[in-house]
Amino acid sequence: MTVKAILESKGHDVFTLGPNEKLSEAIRMLAEHRIGALVITNGDRKIVGILSERDIVKVVAREGAAALDIPVRSAMTPKVKICNENHTVNEVMEIMTRGRFRHLPVEKNGLLDGIVSIGDVVKRRIEDVEREAEEIKQYIATA
Repeated sequence: MTVKAILESKGHDVFTLGPNEKLSEAIRMLAEHRIGALVITNGDRKIVGILSERDIVKVVAREGAAALDIPVRSAMTPKVKICNENHTVNEVMEIMTRGRFRHLPVEKNGLLDGIVSIGDVVKRRIEDVEREAEEIKQYIATA
């Protein structure tokens, strides 16, 4: 199972924000859309960072309420781990586990093409295990 299959199922839509927007706008978007991260782009779908809830907690702990007025670029993670549509579910799980993050942007031809979350990956893995179990049951029943 690959990232391509996940994106075909869930779609390629990603919530993005520019690096010069205020952190308060990022927080509003995360809450409104009930998501855990925003991909930060320069408007051309070129990934320049990612902003997660964890990034926000760190800056608020450091700056207090004043953090709401700082630009996203000051709070985001600029070195973004990415994947492409050919990565397998297991490869993506390994990248997320090693990096200790829950969102992985998908890049195609140097531009943002989608995002996969740990929830997407776990859901796909559970579906695979259930399908494999059903195949084994069928095999045993017909043997």
